[in-house]
Amino acid sequence: MDFFYAHFPVSGVKTWVFLPPLVAFVVSFFTSMGGVSGAFLLLPFQVSFLGYTSPSVSGTNQVFNVVAIPSGVYRYLKERRMVWPLTWVVIIGTLPGVFIGAWARISYLPDPKNFKFFAGLVLLYIGVRLAWDTLKGKGGAALAKRGNPSFDEACIGVTDTRFSPNRVEYTFAGECYAFSPAWVFVLCFLVGIVGGIYGIGGGAIVAPFFVAIFKMPVYTVAGAALMGTFITSVAGVIIYQLMGVYMDVAMPVAPDWVLGALFGAGGFFGMYLGARCQKYVPVRIIKSILSACILFVAVKYVIGFFI
Repeated sequence: MDFFYAHFPVSGVKTWVFLPPLVAFVVSFFTSMGGVSGAFLLLPFQVSFLGYTSPSVSGTNQVFNVVAIPSGVYRYLKERRMVWPLTWVVIIGTLPGVFIGAWARISYLPDPKNFKFFAGLVLLYIGVRLAWDTLKGKGGAALAKRGNPSFDEACIGVTDTRFSPNRVEYTFAGECYAFSPAWVFVLCFLVGIVGGIYGIGGGAIVAPFFVAIFKMPVYTVAGAALMGTFITSVAGVIIYQLMGVYMDVAMPVAPDWVLGALFGAGGFFGMYLGARCQKYVPVRIIKSILSACILFVAVKYVIGFFI
């Protein structure tokens, strides 16, 4: 069995080679249903369980996103649940923030204790807001139910998309939804900074805002959040790799590509199955899973600052 126990020289991590993909598979299966890659839960796993605490853990986490997310995005594209105006606003808004966040991570927040506390407060607000929205709302049924011959998958696609600088509208499952691109852009810019610091892409933060504040259905938010996370993670990986080469810092900055790829392999299959199963799960269950995951990480980060 020692053959499966490996040392990763870039990160200094020593673990079983099957553990990263296994953990990533389980985490990604559930989180991808809410438009979250799972990177925000894998980060504390790497820091606390694997002992990976250097700034390069942020870049490694984004390698996971780059490898894992395409499978989930493919499912949403195939099922016509990608709201493209929302997706492009997410990408355009978060990209500048990722550059700022990666720079701030190395320059001002090299200490995990300090930067975890900041993210913990942000996630705590989002988790509480989403949990409250879940508790006070009505328990929606799943869009699709196995064995229901009357269900037509075509009816849940995104249709009638209308875009203007002030307002975006689209129809999903027979209902019309709308949002302001300007407000989404501002939100995504701020989210991009936090995502760049932590290496989480931003989907874990932006998806609950879309659901709880902009009142968009989680079934359409998920695809846009994942696509935005994928693009920003590609940029994040490149930034951390370049900083690792050209910046003179004492700690490792460039990502551990092998470890990130192992996490990504598990996440690839987890996200595919999660995106495939999402429409069979009631909205309340998806929201509950998402809020529980966020609150878990938030409480861990905030309490850890004082201990």
